[in-house]
Amino acid sequence: MNITLLCYATFAEKSPECADKFPILSGETVSDVLQRVGIPLAEVKIVFINGISSGLDVQLAEGDRLGVFPAVGGG
Repeated sequence: MNITLLCYATFAEKSPECADKFPILSGETVSDVLQRVGIPLAEVKIVFINGISSGLDVQLAEGDRLGVFPAVGGG
């Protein structure tokens, strides 16, 4: 199975080359995928699956679009 993995802001450097067809196993969750690519779960502020706000414990499915954002500061 494959998903699209969208890593934003400071997470962009962790985006794998195959982000548009990132392979996952059946039953893998958001947190499983983020740990595989090296994104610290404590730094994740916002998670979207297919454009809908989601959590780290949600199982992913074929064709999902997973977007992750860190806390973003600015001024």
